[in-house]
Amino acid sequence: MKCPRCGQEMTLDGHRKIDLYMCYNCGYIEGRNMGAEVFTPSASNFSRLHGLNLNETASFLAKGLGLDENRVAAWLDDTEE
Repeated sequence: MKCPRCGQEMTLDGHRKIDLYMCYNCGYIEGRNMGAEVFTPSASNFSRLHGLNLNETASFLAKGLGLDENRVAAWLDDTEE
């Protein structure tokens, strides 16, 4: 099962009374709200990207453009001006 928030593969967590899928990349747990203020249907793509942290943004861009995630993260983290 793919995570609806970051797109990574989710892992089945069997340590609870009811087994739930959990994403170890972004922390999303099946059935939980992803943050209504950021992930509303009326929000623009820019506002959704603004709500992601550096790793989530790098993962999103790398998968969407077919690039290496480490290079995208290094490019985003480049503070040299």
